[in-house]
Amino acid sequence: MDFALESDQNLTLPAFKLAATPDQLITEKDLAGRSLVLYFYPKDNTPGCSQQGQDFRDLYQEFTALNCAIVGVSKDTLTKHQNFKAKYNFPFELISDPEEVICRAFDVIKLKKNFGKEYMGIERSTFLLNSTGQVCASWRKVKVADHAQTVLNTLKNL
Repeated sequence: MDFALESDQNLTLPAFKLAATPDQLITEKDLAGRSLVLYFYPKDNTPGCSQQGQDFRDLYQEFTALNCAIVGVSKDTLTKHQNFKAKYNFPFELISDPEEVICRAFDVIKLKKNFGKEYMGIERSTFLLNSTGQVCASWRKVKVADHAQTVLNTLKNL
């Protein structure tokens, strides 16, 4: 999908203050003033999440050339994020959201099933925000293959 779902069109980056790599507190104000790829993923160091991060890493220079930041969000701890970021050499920051502050604002906490167990977790989702924090494109139930390139192509066409 190349544009925001109708339900996502009114989403804006909420006020928040959360831990992020490298051992900093980050707020919505720190992300203002340029486009932003805000991608939500279930868990550090899992195959899909690792590949997704690597794909955004590999296109990072193209995103930054378009004045666009990339930030990943999951419920993992800051320590896990720092290890994950270092392992894959991610040039962008990862936000730790254990209390689901941003996750709930973007409605990415969903009922999931794994090996017959049900639990609430992050549904892989990506939001492209403009410089004022308004969602201009969104993807839910993301499939990792070619996703980062799709997001980049959408940014180029805005």
